[in-house]
Amino acid sequence: MKTLFGLWLVSAALCLSGCVVSGPAKPDDPFYAPVLAPTPAPVAFSNGSLYQANTSRELFSDRKATAVGDILTVVLEEKTVSRKSSNLDVKKDSDISIPGGAAAQVLGNPVQFKGLGLDTNLSAEREFKGQAGAAQSNNLVGDVAVSVVDVWPNGTLVIRGEKWITLNRGDEYIRVTGLVRPEDVRPDNTVLSTKVANARISYAGTGTLADSQSMGWLSRFFNSAYWPF
Repeated sequence: MKTLFGLWLVSAALCLSGCVVSGPAKPDDPFYAPVLAPTPAPVAFSNGSLYQANTSRELFSDRKATAVGDILTVVLEEKTVSRKSSNLDVKKDSDISIPGGAAAQVLGNPVQFKGLGLDTNLSAEREFKGQAGAAQSNNLVGDVAVSVVDVWPNGTLVIRGEKWITLNRGDEYIRVTGLVRPEDVRPDNTVLSTKVANARISYAGTGTLADSQSMGWLSRFFNSAYWPF
C-alpha cells in the first residue's frame, strides 16, 4: 500500500511540474540594474597652469563606452526566417498464390464446393501518406541603451540593460545582455545586435493583452509531454 501511494505521489509531482506557472517579469530587476563605477578621487587643482585635469575635454577621440558604468546603445536588427516541409509516401503490395496440388483434382476435374476450391490466393495492400510543413518569421528593429557592467582583461565589454514601455493595457519590455568587442562599437557609441556575442534578447509584454494570448495552466498541461494521449 505504501509503495502504491509513493508511486502516486511521484506521478502527481510529474504532472504538476508541467503546470508550473512562472511569474511575470517586473521592472527594476536587480540583475539588469546598472553597475556604478567607483568614484575617482578629485584631481588637485594646480595653480599657475592653463591645463587642468579635472576640466579637460578630449577633442580628437570618440566618446565610446570603455569602462564600467558607461552607456552603450544597442541597435536591434534581428530577422530570422525558417521553413521546413516533409512529404512521406509508403506503399507496399503483396500477392501470394497457393495451389491445391493433386488433392485439388479428382479425375482431372477440380474439387469445388459451392464455387470454392482448394486453391488459395492471398493479397495485401498497404499505403501511408504523410505531409508536414512549418514556417516562422521574426523581425525586431529598435534601439535600447544598456550599461557596461564589467570589462574583461582582454577589453571585452559585458553589457546588460532593459527598457520598459507602459501602454494603456499593460507594459512592454526589451532586455539585452551579451558581450561586445570595443572594435565593434561605432563612433556614435552604438553597436549592432548582430555583433553582440552570447546575446540574450527578450521582447515581451505584461498585462491584459499579454494574458489573453497565453494558455492557462490546464491547457499547457494537456499540450505538454506529460500528457500520455
